[in-house]
Amino acid sequence: MKEFQYVIQDPVGIHARPAGLLVRKAAEYKCQVTITSDGKSADAKKLLKLMSLGVKQGMEVTCTLEGEDEDAAYEGMQQFFKENL
Repeated sequence: MKEFQYVIQDPVGIHARPAGLLVRKAAEYKCQVTITSDGKSADAKKLLKLMSLGVKQGMEVTCTLEGEDEDAAYEGMQQFFKENL
């Protein structure tokens, strides 16, 4: 299992557009990708669950990766967060 923390920089947080992009990115990997914020967790491959977290700018999220390609997912998801969120 691997995980990293990231503070959301996007002015409107994880809203529809970036959430959709995040779901597509997470779906590229076989491992389980979980986003946790403010004590709530969601499967990053499920759009409505992800949006239900209500993540806003300045909030810290933890991205947990667990499974067969977690190393590749760790690198890819970190890059995605830096470029999009």
